[in-house]
Order: sequence, then C-alpha cells, then structure tokens
Amino acid sequence: MVVAVYPGSFDPVTLGHYDIIRRSAKIFDHVIVGVLNNTAKTPLFSLEERVKMLEDAVMDIDNVSVESFEGLLVDFVKQKKTNVVIRGLRALTDFDLEMQMAQSNRIVAPEVDTVFLSTSIEYSYLSSSTVKEYAKYGVDLKGFVPECVISKLIDKLS
Repeated sequence: MVVAVYPGSFDPVTLGHYDIIRRSAKIFDHVIVGVLNNTAKTPLFSLEERVKMLEDAVMDIDNVSVESFEGLLVDFVKQKKTNVVIRGLRALTDFDLEMQMAQSNRIVAPEVDTVFLSTSIEYSYLSSSTVKEYAKYGVDLKGFVPECVISKLIDKLS
C-alpha cells in the first residue's frame, strides 16, 4: 500500500488544494493531508478549525485522512511510515521554492521523495491569501473554496 502525505497550512483550504487532494487519491492508496502548525506564522484559523474544515471538505474521498503536525515534514512523513510527499505547483515561481524544499528534504531524509502535481488550470491563480483578501471585501467565494468553508470564512472575518 502506497501512502502519501500532502502537507500545508490550509488557511483556509481552497478548491486548488481540494483538486490536488482528489487527484492524489486516485494515484495513491491512501493520502494523509498534513495540516502544519507553523509557530512562525499567525493563521486566520486555529489548527483545530483548519483540520475540521479539511475533514468536512474531503469526507467524500474514502482514502484520504486529515492529521495535524508540527516540526519537520520529513519527521511527520517517517512517523506515518511512508516516503512520499505531494506538492502542488501553480506556476514557475512555485517550482523554484518547492524544488529547494524537496532537495533540502532529500538531504535530511534521502528516503523521502516529493511528487509534484501541477494545479488544474482553473485553480492556477488561487491561493489562501487571495481567498482571504476576497472574503474581506465581500467577494462571492463560490469557485474559490469548498462550500463548507464559505460561512466559516465569512464569520471569521466579520
């Protein structure tokens, strides 16, 4: 059984994230969405809220689970007894940063490989930061985030 970890802060989860999760679930036997508790950042949503939103968003995908983690990604991957990390790429600028992280991870944990999936074209512009900015100014969030996230985002920003 091949298990893969799709890490991120998911603040909040977008349809671009959901697209990568859904497509990864077709490739791997099991996908663990790892929600990072990054103490260097101040997210809009708490770790618990982000995990819950993701659980709600992926409840229709049988071979996906959601877990939180902190610390090094490679440690979390090893703890889950796998060696595959999934990363989504929106643009060339993403590739440069993601390649640096993948190479750094390979130095620390040579057994861990990163699989890159290009984001579907309809989500190539989408980021959690953009979604939060749109939400702040009352833009309709349909088409940006899963339905289960819209009211939580509006409530959080009001």
